[in-house]
Amino acid sequence: MFQHLPTAPPDAILGLTDIFAKDPRPHKINLTVGVYRDERGQTPVLDSVKEAERRLIVEETTKGYLGIDGHPGYLRAVVGLVTDGVVESERVAAVQSPGGTGALRIGAETIAKFFPQARVWVSNPTWANHHSIFEAAGLKVESYPYLGADKTSLDLSAMLRCLEDQGRAGDLVCLHACCHNPTGIDPQPAGWEEIARLLAAKGMLPFIDYAYQGFGDGLREDGHAIRTLLAANPEAVICSSFSKNFGLYSERIGAVLAVLERGEHREAMLSQMKQTVRANYSNPPRHGASVVATILEDRTLRQQWEGEVAAMRMRISAMRQQFVEGMSKTDAKRDFRFLLQQKGMFAYTGLTPLQADWLKKERAIYLVGTGRINVACISPQTLDYLCQSIAECLQATAS
Repeated sequence: MFQHLPTAPPDAILGLTDIFAKDPRPHKINLTVGVYRDERGQTPVLDSVKEAERRLIVEETTKGYLGIDGHPGYLRAVVGLVTDGVVESERVAAVQSPGGTGALRIGAETIAKFFPQARVWVSNPTWANHHSIFEAAGLKVESYPYLGADKTSLDLSAMLRCLEDQGRAGDLVCLHACCHNPTGIDPQPAGWEEIARLLAAKGMLPFIDYAYQGFGDGLREDGHAIRTLLAANPEAVICSSFSKNFGLYSERIGAVLAVLERGEHREAMLSQMKQTVRANYSNPPRHGASVVATILEDRTLRQQWEGEVAAMRMRISAMRQQFVEGMSKTDAKRDFRFLLQQKGMFAYTGLTPLQADWLKKERAIYLVGTGRINVACISPQTLDYLCQSIAECLQATAS
């Protein structure tokens, strides 16, 4: 029967990486995948992670199964890190997940099981995989406007107007807590307060994607949206990933946190999320959770890790600044200073699909067709070539 299966289209981002890997040109640059790179183009293992793993080698006594909900010490530490103590732990039902993707799927599938008429609103644009995850979980996906006509700034009024006019009680609103993917454009604090009030008034559930904590303004600073939303809304779902801020991409370590109005509802929610996990992958892997727990529970390791997160954030910020300065030194008749208002790994450059294709074909520079680039994939060694290539692209594709 399998001979009748159609070929699925390649992933919009990972598919480009596959093509990049086969490109023989030595000067090629991959700016597509959301992975942190250092100045040598490597994804490093953090020193705090190496030390935690050394301790585990000596101290770990079992490779037995974890519980369905995951590593207890990890979950305690994550609830504290993510909520920053603004809600009582008794009101939080938390489950370890395989990365942020797994957290989104567990949260969405659990909700869809009991609220099949709920819709989930995502920003336009949003992370390319959001649509697939929510639809696979059984939720209908709607979009709210996010960018202004200039494609370089947030149109908060349009976003709020759409949710006010078309949203309904029981709908989910997917929000990026910080470092919006793909644009890097986040609401200001006053904007988050407006969003929080609107969701509370409408009875819509904040469904928060928290994949880049620490890569915007700081580990605590990036939680401003979380604190604001929880102050106004009695319930929320927070989906965290520790791929970026711990560099644990291949360990697939994340968590989904359901914040409940009252602690007496915690056991019921936890039981349902565990049932979702059991029917999917049964229980989560141990190693990544043990690493994170070891770091967060040890004062010295945690301090070291926080310093490493700050160093990664500063490198990303420095490359963003240098990219803007580099473009200003070319013949490009375009001002890229708007990129300095964006945060995190991604920059929404304003380049068109035609220009992205030109850069791939003519200069072996790979970026997503939306014009999104991963700033962390730029290095001092590739900066001049990248800037000059973009300038040439803009001239070659000018209408």
